[in-house]
Parts: sequence; C-alpha cells; structure tokens
Amino acid sequence: MTAVTDQDHTEQAGDAGSENGEGPVEEPVEGVADMGGKDGHTRVESAQGGPERAETRPGRAREEAGHARGEAVETPGGPADADSAGGWDDGLIARRVTAETEQAAAVEVRGPNAPPAAPLAYDAPLRSRLDALRELVGLSRARLDSRTLAEAGQVLDEATARRRLSGQHTVVAIAGATGSGKSQLFNTLAGVAISETGVRRPTTAAPIACSWSDGSASLIERLGIPPRLRRRPLQSAESEAQLRGLVLVDLPDHDSAAVQHREHVDRILALVDAVIWVVDPEKYADAMLHERYLRPMAGHAEVMFVVLNQVDRLPGEAAEQVLDDLRRLLDEDGIALGEYGEPGATVLALSALTGDGIGELREALGQFVAERGAPARRIAADVDAAAWRLRPVYATGRRTGLSEEARDDFAARLADAVGATAAGEAAERAWLRNANRACGTPWLRLWRWYQDRREPATGRLPLRAQPDEEATARQRVEQAVRTLADRASAGLPAPWAQAVREAAVRGSQGLPEALDELTARAGLPPGRPPRPGWWPVAVLAQASMTLLQVAGGLWLVGQIVGVMAPNLGVPVLLMVAGIIGGPLVEWSCRMAARGPARRYGVEAERRLREAASGCGRARVLDPVAAELLRYREVREQYSRVVGV
Repeated sequence: MTAVTDQDHTEQAGDAGSENGEGPVEEPVEGVADMGGKDGHTRVESAQGGPERAETRPGRAREEAGHARGEAVETPGGPADADSAGGWDDGLIARRVTAETEQAAAVEVRGPNAPPAAPLAYDAPLRSRLDALRELVGLSRARLDSRTLAEAGQVLDEATARRRLSGQHTVVAIAGATGSGKSQLFNTLAGVAISETGVRRPTTAAPIACSWSDGSASLIERLGIPPRLRRRPLQSAESEAQLRGLVLVDLPDHDSAAVQHREHVDRILALVDAVIWVVDPEKYADAMLHERYLRPMAGHAEVMFVVLNQVDRLPGEAAEQVLDDLRRLLDEDGIALGEYGEPGATVLALSALTGDGIGELREALGQFVAERGAPARRIAADVDAAAWRLRPVYATGRRTGLSEEARDDFAARLADAVGATAAGEAAERAWLRNANRACGTPWLRLWRWYQDRREPATGRLPLRAQPDEEATARQRVEQAVRTLADRASAGLPAPWAQAVREAAVRGSQGLPEALDELTARAGLPPGRPPRPGWWPVAVLAQASMTLLQVAGGLWLVGQIVGVMAPNLGVPVLLMVAGIIGGPLVEWSCRMAARGPARRYGVEAERRLREAASGCGRARVLDPVAAELLRYREVREQYSRVVGV
C-alpha cells in the first residue's frame, strides 16, 4: 500500500544499494519508497506503477520511520532532509508509524512533461447566469451596501477561480461530527491509512487531501492544503479506473470545540465541488448539523452525499428504520433526495469498519466523478443561493413604476402651485375687458370709470402679501414632490424605494424658484391682448352709433334754439337709433368675444402648465424615471440570474 503526497520534486537515487554490494536503485517516476516493513525490505513503485523490492538496512528503515514521525534523523551521508522532516511535523493528521503497524508512504513525483489538466468549461446557460449576476452586481453597487453584495461577489470570484482550474477532477469533501467515522471512511476509500483515527477527540485537526490522478495540485492549493498533507491512494488499477479524477478531502469535525477546526470546515465547504456528510446512528439528528449546514445547503442537494455510517452497530431492521428517519429529516430540511431517477442528494447506509456498503459508495462516487458535472452544478447551486438571498432587494410582488395618472397629477399640482388656472382666467378677463373698451359705448365706459373712482376701499377683500403667496406655492410644490415620490416608490424593495425618494428630493431643491422664473417668462405677454379682424368693424359701428346720438342731439338743440326748422321726428329717430344701437353693438361684441377670450385664456393656461410641467419633468420626473429604469434593468438581470 502507498500513500502519495502531491509535492512536485525529484529525488536522486541514493547509494544505499551499492553499500550492500548491489547496483544503484533506479530513480522512480511515479513514487519512491519512504519506509520499509519489518522484513527489512522496501517496496519501490516503478515508473509503470509496478512494485519492486530492494534490500535496505535496518538503520535505513528506522531512519525512514523517523521521517514519517516528523523526527529529524541524521543520515550517514549528511543531515536530515528539512522538507521531509517538516512535512510530517504535526503528529495529528499523519498517522504515526509504530513498530507494530508500519505503513508505506510514497512521494508523488510528476513527470516533467506531464500535460496540464484541461480547464473547466461552463455550459451556455450557466455562463449567461454568471454574466447576468456580474452585471447585476455592477448596476447595484451604487444602490446597495457592500455587505448585501458580498456573497454574490464571492460566488463570481469562486466561479472565475474554479473555471481556470482542472475540469477533469472533482473535489469531494468528507465532513461529519466527532466520532462519526469520517476519517475511517476516508481511509477505506483510499485503501490505506492516511488520516488518523482513534478514540481521542478531535482526531483530525487539519484537512488532508487524497488525489486519484495527477494534475490536481492547483485544486488542492486553492483549498489551502499544504503539500505535507497531500496523499495518493493505494495503487490499484481497478480503483484508479473507477475513481480517476477524484480528489477526496478529509475535514476536521464540524462540531469540534476548537474554533480553528470549524473555520477549516466552513472555508473548505465553500470551495469544494461536492460533499459527503457522514452521520452515525447516535447524532444523525443533531440540530447543529441540520440547522447550520444541511438546511442552508438544501439547494446543493445534487452535489451532496449523506452517508449513515456504523450501521454494523444497529441490530436487525434498525438500520432501515434509522435510514428512513434520516430521509425524513432531510426532507424537512428541504433537501431533495435523488430517488427514482430524480436529481438530488444520494443517501446511503454503510459501515466503514466492516466494509458493508463501501462498494455501493465507490460505484456512486465513480459515476458522479465520471460525469464531470459536479463543479458546474456546485456553481449553479451557489448562484441559486445568492439569488435567493438577494430576492428581497430585487423582487417584489407588486406592480412598480410611474403611471400616466401619477405623472399627470404631478403636473397638475405644479400648475396649481404656479397658478396656471388663475392665470388663464385672468387672461380671459383681460381679453374681454379689452374688447369692452374697444367696442363699448363711451357713456358706459365713463360711468364705469366714475364708479371705480367713487367706490370706497372698505368692504373689499384684503390682498394677500407676496411672502404669503410664495410660502403657499412652496408648500404646494413640496407636497407635489412628496406625493410623486410615494407613488413612484410604492412596491419597490427598500433600497430602490429609498433611491427614488432621494432622487425626488434632490430634484425638488430650487424647484419653486425655477417655477417662479418660468411663470414670469411664460405668463401673459406684455401689452394688450391681440385683437381679431372684426374689431375695427365693431369699433366703426359703435362710433357710428355715437355719431347718430350726437347728430340727433345737436339737431334737437338747434330746433330748440330756433336755428333750425322744427322737425322732431328725424332727430329723435337718430338719437333713439344711436342710444339703442350702441348697447346693442356692445352686447353683440361681448357675445362674439367670449369664444376668442376663452381660447386666449386656455392658451395662456396651457403655456404656463407646459412650462411648469417641463420644469418638474427635468428636475424631478427624469431623475425618478432614471432610478426606476435602473431598477427595471437590475430586475431583468436578476430574472436572468434565477433563470426566469
């Protein structure tokens, strides 16, 4: 049996053989012997993987055993190899070699011309989801805090890092609680005692890796496992063919009292492609396992194995009962079970001590590794988990956005704030007043002027001061902005609703002053309102009526004085025609002026409304719409991330 580390170095063949009168030992390519058995011989792996036997001295065997225990041993030719001594210097992970139990450990020496492993390739749907997640994070950095986006950013980083590494290997971690037998299962799968087992707890203090094929060094380095904790399994053609491409990692106990051990577990579980959870009949329902690990990782069911170990301790049908109860707990955790051809977690019962069920696990692992789809499925599950945790900040069940009704209401409120309706009515009255002045009788205009001069100031409504009007207009503008912000942010997730409200508040700064300037520019034009083409005719008719009255009156006066011959009929008729015709022309002009006056007032109101609406749109509506558009973009990217 040989356990091989993943260090890339070449050792020169020694002269141990020549000292005993033998020829030099051929330099191994695949592995070299590290220690000998009790018979004083050492198994040496040849370049083809076949075992060779070489005579060694008892002192040589003790020297190699000392290296395996991490002791510095001086050789006759010089000091002990520092790398070899330091590589085994923790005493907790590496199995201590005793005189009663000696295991052979070989060092992996990769050939100088070994081809690099092909990098991992993601399929088109996963690449699209990763691109959408990257775009989503980029669009959200200015709106969401870094803690919210941390998990998504980590998923992107890990996906990029994993894609650069080997796609021919699958990294599987063995995790479990104290005493579950995961290290024993690790050794059983490797076919050699690599990870220390025993009654002392915790036994596994640091993760140890075992690779069934070359080219996995970069993957193991990504896990932070040093070369001294990397091994190779028992050299078996059947095992290599069945599990080729497998990288198995034995983790410390997830319930260890040592904080550093739990940190190792959490760190490596986030990096491996799959995980084998080892439980025992005593603690398979442990709340810590289900609440801290299994339930949060329910979405990773397709890259998860759950193994009930130590079934040899259960009598009769108790093993099936415990296994059924374990399936029930996994179902309550939301973990899909891969039964009846459905994708999900693989649940097995076995005994690492007796070997019962190990063959079934080997077969399942071999098929799992041969598919080479675990890394992509793991990344896809990580994307799903990150998307689910981001759902509250992107997804909402309500309709969002600004409706046309909300936009029109905002414009109407701004128009009211600038007095667009009052301005239109004032323009209409001004047009009518100008028409009355142009087409009214002189006597009526004189009378109105006289009444205006004689009317006392008392009894009139007091005019509001200018500051009061400005304050009222400012309050209306602020109320309009608040109403718009509330409608625009309704139904949005909290960060985006806050962004919409902030955009509205920023735009409202200086809005009342800008509206005042627009009102002054877009209000009534200076001078008199324009006159229609029929006004000169009406003015001429009114002048004619006045002339008739004056002519009839002078004629009567001339008759009274005796200058003219008496004839009351004609002058009286002229005066009556002028007196009746003047008001009649004025009334006709007033009726005819109503339509143009109304149109003039509506046009003045429209110009003011459009000016106020344009100002509000540029300062408030456009920034708010930009925020809503950004949310729509991130929502579309989020839909791509979740695969909708």
